[in-house]
Amino acid sequence: GENIYSKSTDVVLLRQRIGMVFQRPNPFPKSIFENVAYGLRVQGKSNRDVEEMVEQSLRGAAIWDEVKDRLKSSALGLSGGQQQRLCIARALAVKPEVLLMDEPCSALDPIATLKIEELITELSQEYTIVIVTHNMQQAARVSQYTGFFLVGKLIEYAPTVDIFKHPKRKETEDYISGRFG
Repeated sequence: GENIYSKSTDVVLLRQRIGMVFQRPNPFPKSIFENVAYGLRVQGKSNRDVEEMVEQSLRGAAIWDEVKDRLKSSALGLSGGQQQRLCIARALAVKPEVLLMDEPCSALDPIATLKIEELITELSQEYTIVIVTHNMQQAARVSQYTGFFLVGKLIEYAPTVDIFKHPKRKETEDYISGRFG
């Protein structure tokens, strides 16, 4: 491992290795294309590379077919689920090692949630994804490992199937069974 809190850690390089998707979609007030291209331009990529990587990222976020004919349109005109997938594409464009997702489906309807969950499952083949969710069913569907935190303390961490079928700690069992929370 690497101590990311070390004074010698280059935070600019660290930030390039981590992508973040927030609870509510947060597209930039720019075109769909420019939302994804932004980080690539900051990294100094050539225009040809940017075009190629924008398409690749939009495909990777399962939104290309929905937006390919309106890349110059405002990202703010997309639906909530589309905006969230656009934000995922923006994060993927810079090729992070880790993708952090904070309740990525909490503001979405069930259909958009299903698309995001399918996308998370697909992306987990290529990326390390850390997702925070209070939705136990979602955690069971999309994660390989689960950590249960209570009041900021890690109570239990294990393969997801073990957490949900055979929790070792009473607090974990109480939470996943709905006794509290």
